[in-house]
Amino acid sequence: MIDDIEKLRNIGISAHIDSGKTTLTERILYYTKRIFAIHEVKGKDGVGAKMDSMELEKERGITIASAATHCEWNDHRINIIDTPGHVDFTIEVERALRVLDGSILVLCAVGGVQSQSITVDRQMNRYKIPRLAFVNKCDRSGANPYRVVDQLRSRLNHNAVLMQMPVGLEGDFAGVVDLVSMKVMRFMGKFGEEVEEEEIPPGLLEEAQAKREEMLDVVSMFSDELTEAILEENIQEELIHEAVRRGTLSRELTPVFVGSAYKNIGVQPLLEAVIKYLPSPADVENTLMDLDHGGDEVLLSSNPDAPLVALAFKLEVTRYGQLTYLRIYQGTMGKGDDVVNVRDRKRIKVGRLGRMHADEMEDISRAGPGDIVALFGADCHSGDTFTDGRVNYSVSSMFVPEPVISLTVSAKDHKAQTNLAKALGRFVKEDPTFRSHVDENSGETIISGMGELHLEIYVERMKREFGADVETGVPEISYREAISRRAEFDYLHKKQTGGAGQFGRVCGYMEPSHENAYEFVNEVKGGVIPTEYISSVDKGFQSCLGKGLLIGFPILGMRIVINDGQFHAVDSSERAFTYAAIGAFKQAYSKAKPVILEPIMKVSVECPSEFQGSVMGSINQRRGLITSSTEDGVFTAVDAEVPLAEMFGYATTLRSLTQGKAEFTMEFSRYSKAPAAISEELKSKYKERVKGGNK
Repeated sequence: MIDDIEKLRNIGISAHIDSGKTTLTERILYYTKRIFAIHEVKGKDGVGAKMDSMELEKERGITIASAATHCEWNDHRINIIDTPGHVDFTIEVERALRVLDGSILVLCAVGGVQSQSITVDRQMNRYKIPRLAFVNKCDRSGANPYRVVDQLRSRLNHNAVLMQMPVGLEGDFAGVVDLVSMKVMRFMGKFGEEVEEEEIPPGLLEEAQAKREEMLDVVSMFSDELTEAILEENIQEELIHEAVRRGTLSRELTPVFVGSAYKNIGVQPLLEAVIKYLPSPADVENTLMDLDHGGDEVLLSSNPDAPLVALAFKLEVTRYGQLTYLRIYQGTMGKGDDVVNVRDRKRIKVGRLGRMHADEMEDISRAGPGDIVALFGADCHSGDTFTDGRVNYSVSSMFVPEPVISLTVSAKDHKAQTNLAKALGRFVKEDPTFRSHVDENSGETIISGMGELHLEIYVERMKREFGADVETGVPEISYREAISRRAEFDYLHKKQTGGAGQFGRVCGYMEPSHENAYEFVNEVKGGVIPTEYISSVDKGFQSCLGKGLLIGFPILGMRIVINDGQFHAVDSSERAFTYAAIGAFKQAYSKAKPVILEPIMKVSVECPSEFQGSVMGSINQRRGLITSSTEDGVFTAVDAEVPLAEMFGYATTLRSLTQGKAEFTMEFSRYSKAPAAISEELKSKYKERVKGGNK
């Protein structure tokens, strides 16, 4: 347990795909002596980077699951979570940012601010995370960190300020100029472990002084003392550090650092910046809900003597049992302690407590505020809050995006069926964006997720980790239904079967809701429906929203207003009014002219400029709407909105169109009305399926 919480940093490393997050983490671990050999992400030695411990990660050279580790630098402990860059694994970034205090936004010096950089930045804003920016890959052909800083300002609205200047670029990249100390930093030794400082050569001095002036202009806005010192021409380095820290913590300033993790340049100064500028747990305000006082917000203290509050933000089910990742907000947790899960009030004993180092667990006896630890053997869900029983607090859970794509999976034999069930149980618990259900009509098992790659990885894991020999069927798209006009209902549910019968009449209307949400309005007057039955009417309508009558998909955006009805003193009951609401729904739904909505994806394609025409043509062929196109002479970035139904197999098409030089990312944007021809086809398929299921 760390004695001084001010010397603790909880940081995430987030970026677009292939910006070098995992390579950067590998270098940090090497320089802080947590590992003693460097392995590359797609290494020829077959070992792979430390943080990519899953076999699939090593094979594909991508990060799939976020991995936690910790290290020490200059008497400070740093907890690090390395997150995936691919949009299909966005939940991994979401849950990491939920529990972190600061972050490093890694940007490619060639690609700059890319589509997933924007998504990650939006996630950081959601959880109010202060950040540093690291412009990586300055050794690559076409590298331009100054353009990246301009993009940070224009595309992400950051008040970005360069704290360093590169010494040379591309093949000549040899070090950085620190604009605070006005020294050149060179990284010597086999892996850049020896940092040497020297005077700025005359050829760079004028440019360095100009960049320093720019930096001081921006930074002085956060410190009156620094402004005075600039006027008096008596600037002390400590004043600059204090002003940068103040601006970073308020999220009004983003300090930018440059380097190349692969070439071992610029990583140690970035570590110094993490300690100097990013917050400790004591600098961050964390709030939660007091369940004993109607969910009032309570400010957490980072006091080790306060009642324990910890959030389970990630689960991993290993062959030895469930591993639960916890962030402790206040109080302490030790081996042998009793803790309470606020969700189900179950008390559990802390057995094995440890700190994670990628896939290794290092046992500890006690942990305090700000710590990120792992607990073995606790049966809980992602997002559960743990306390010591003295308080009844709940930490608000993270944002979970809805899955947009589905596949059917079927086991080849009985043994595979058993293993498939085990795999699905584990994956659904681990990943809130992965869903599984059995279709009522076909009896098929359907899995849903964030994209083709997301489901492909899970199918591969079923085969490898569980030995489940499965086959997959055509991807199914998560369509939605919605009504397009107002329709009235007046429905009487009446049943007499001897003894007490059932009686309930519900009148009112349904209409579209523009918020895409369900809304229930009670305008009944004079007690024609007793108050105790109103909630049953609401329940009845809600039970119909999960499966529309057009194609059997959930219904979006409906406002139900009830304004009249009738009850019977003997025969009315909650059940009768629930059935009356279901009948009223069926009566009015077809009159409300329901339509089918299809998911529209935000697609970002990046390709060499020579292929711009082909890429735009391929998007237009897929019913896509191009929203923007930017070109920098070398690369073109095309943003578009395309229906998900048209995006299957696009990766292969794009590869052949651009000689494998383009890449694209895709994330859910919104639902939009499907064209008439597609709607008719979906309706007829649904009718056939229902007919087949009823035989």
